[in-house]
Amino acid sequence: MLERPISRAGWSRVAFGDVVRLSKARVADPEAAGIERVVGLEHIEPGDLRIRRWGDVADGTTFTTLFKQGQVLFGKRRAYQRKVAVADFEGVCSGDIYVLEPANDRLIPELLPFLCQTDAFFDHAVGTSAGSLSPRTNWTSLASFKFLLPPIQEQARLLEALVAANEVQDGLRSVADSAAMAMRSLCKSLFIEQREESARTRIGEVATVRNGTTPSRKNPDFWKGNVPWLPTGKVNERYIESADECITDLALRKSSLRMIPAGSILVAMIGEGTTRGKVALLRIDATINQNFAAVSPGESVVPEFLFYQLESCYEPLRHWSHGTNQQALNTKLVSDFPIWVPCIDEQKEIVAEIAALESQRILAERRRDSFQDVYRKISDKVLGACWK
Repeated sequence: MLERPISRAGWSRVAFGDVVRLSKARVADPEAAGIERVVGLEHIEPGDLRIRRWGDVADGTTFTTLFKQGQVLFGKRRAYQRKVAVADFEGVCSGDIYVLEPANDRLIPELLPFLCQTDAFFDHAVGTSAGSLSPRTNWTSLASFKFLLPPIQEQARLLEALVAANEVQDGLRSVADSAAMAMRSLCKSLFIEQREESARTRIGEVATVRNGTTPSRKNPDFWKGNVPWLPTGKVNERYIESADECITDLALRKSSLRMIPAGSILVAMIGEGTTRGKVALLRIDATINQNFAAVSPGESVVPEFLFYQLESCYEPLRHWSHGTNQQALNTKLVSDFPIWVPCIDEQKEIVAEIAALESQRILAERRRDSFQDVYRKISDKVLGACWK
């Protein structure tokens, strides 16, 4: 990667604030100023220097921090999330994001994001953060970070190696994104369109739908047994293969709980955030809490087929909710939800096709994630001399 060893001859010790400045540009009315995009912390992916998602100013925003193309966005809140990106467009961003740029010609602008992405810089940011629930670092602390600055010619050589490694990482990320997009497109064409045209079957006609309960926490004889019990948060695992908590056989006998068989689809019934309407495929026999609806398919439905369909129908299922003060699903609503149920052989063919795409997606994501670790090591090796 580097044809000759890194020499520190001519390097000078500087503070981060000597060569980098915090932009304080603001815009009171972004829409009137012709700005179209807004970036929050949720739009910056850890380890990814590109901004691939954003919001629309036209939808409303309270953000006034202005950033321009080429500037570096650094997440000052929860710095341990390692959120750094380079803007390739103009916009406004959250006040929890610092907008950084070189303060003078001593630092090549393109090297700045790589400096901010290293373990040493993040360790400093995290170590100087204050606050318990939502720790934030501050500019004074970041500006005091000391490191060795190479001469411009050496910076250019180091930058060449870092850009090459980043391009490999971008390529692997693009492959993973393409695999995920192909799977989403297939599921949409199969389930959303077919359901809208052909859905005549209610879930309750082809599956058993029930929920669970939570045994009393005050009774120590009900907990720390060997019967898996699942809270609603487990839905985020998508495929549930283990339980974090177990109840006893006594709790199972004394409560209204019933074992939910593997192959059931669990539907989260409450939550004003993103949880309500999410589904997970249960791969173990388990009991569940009262905020899950367990859909156990009968002989006419392949479990994976129903899982993929309900996962694809997240928005329709979520908006199937009722309630005045708080929207929620219940077992009756889930039972009444219309689905598309072709013959078993067609279901199996569809499941096989989706599973093949999912395998490609998983493999691509594993390669991407593996290289992220390699990329961090390359970055720290290339820039390691700056911290010594």
